[in-house]
Amino acid sequence: MNIETLLAIAPFSWGAIGASILCGAIVGLERQLRGKPVGIRTSALIVLGTYVFVAVSMIAATDNSDPSRIIGQVVTGIGFLGAGVMLAREGVVVGVTSASTIWSLAAIGVCIAVVDSVVAVKLSIVIVAILYGVDLLEEYSSVFTRGVHTKYNNWRKTR
Repeated sequence: MNIETLLAIAPFSWGAIGASILCGAIVGLERQLRGKPVGIRTSALIVLGTYVFVAVSMIAATDNSDPSRIIGQVVTGIGFLGAGVMLAREGVVVGVTSASTIWSLAAIGVCIAVVDSVVAVKLSIVIVAILYGVDLLEEYSSVFTRGVHTKYNNWRKTR
C-alpha cells in the first residue's frame, strides 16, 4: 500500500474538505472570540458535514433520484440544530443570530459542493462582515439598539 492510496478520499476532494474547514474556522473564530455558541469546531463540522452530504447525493444521483432533495433535508435538519441554540430568557429570545449563523454555515457547505470553494470562502467573509459590522453599528449609535434589538444585558439592567 502506497501513500497515495492511504491519502485517497475519492470521490471527495482534499481541497473541498480544506475549504470546508477554513470557511467554518473563519465564521467560527468570530463567534468563539465573542463567547457565542457555535465556535470554530462546531462551525467547521457543520460546513464539512453539509459538504459531504451534498457531494454524496450528487455522486449517488440516478435517473430516479434528485440530489436537490438532500439539500432540502439538510436545510430542515440544520433548522433543528439552530433551534437548539435559541432560548427564551425572561421573556427575551436569545440565540437567533447563532441559529442564523448555523443556517448560513450549511449554505456554505452546499456552496462548496455545488458551486465553488473560492466563492464559499468569500461568502464566509461576508458573514463575518455582517456579524462584526452590525455590532460596530450598535456600538456607534443607540439607534441600532432599540426595541427588540436592545442588548440582553441592557434589557436586564432596566428591569
